[in-house]
Amino acid sequence: QRQILHTNDRIGMPKTESARLTLQALNPDVKVLEFRERLSSENAFRIFEQFDIVVNGSDNFPTRYLANDACVMLKKPLVDGAIWQFEGQATVFYPPQGPCYRCLFPEPPPPGAVPSCAEAGVLGVLPGLVGCVQALEAIKLILGQGTPLIGRMMHFETLSGEVRMLRLRRDPKCAVCGERPTVTKLIDYEMFCGLGGDDGNGAGPDGGHRPEPEPPRSSAACRRSRRSS
Repeated sequence: QRQILHTNDRIGMPKTESARLTLQALNPDVKVLEFRERLSSENAFRIFEQFDIVVNGSDNFPTRYLANDACVMLKKPLVDGAIWQFEGQATVFYPPQGPCYRCLFPEPPPPGAVPSCAEAGVLGVLPGLVGCVQALEAIKLILGQGTPLIGRMMHFETLSGEVRMLRLRRDPKCAVCGERPTVTKLIDYEMFCGLGGDDGNGAGPDGGHRPEPEPPRSSAACRRSRRSS
């Protein structure tokens, strides 16, 4: 099962409300804040500034670039996850300790270059796997324990059972977190991604770039491990 927040009897209910009801049913002592609005350049600062950490599970490129830029400007860590068919990846973007999303992907892919979820598909258990890693990273950041995935990306290949750890470097010429940033305020991310409107296209099943089997061009090294059975 890809998602566990929503049920058939909630069809037609706003997803934010459905998610809140499920989370409160699991633990009524947890305070859940519901924002029944689409994240945009107009409200990102207002929403993000209330929290110490942002966990990104968005499903489109404009939102991913928006979340990254807002977190860089607010100096907040961004726990990022992505999935593609049978592959997944997770990392923590937190300049200047490590790179941001734009350091790895300065420009979005052309509209339509990445297949949609319906076209490419995704293994149902993969979002849960990546989500658990993201939750773990958030806990480590909150507690100040362990070594967060800052400057490193954990990449899963579920069919082969391989897990790779990619080392990532900041781009000193990054438009957002570089030495001389050129993006100093939130922009029109629909236009930046070449969509010109929210048509739901131009994003992969995870809304992010396809997890790469080799390190991104800003990477320094790669270490591979094989999970034992």
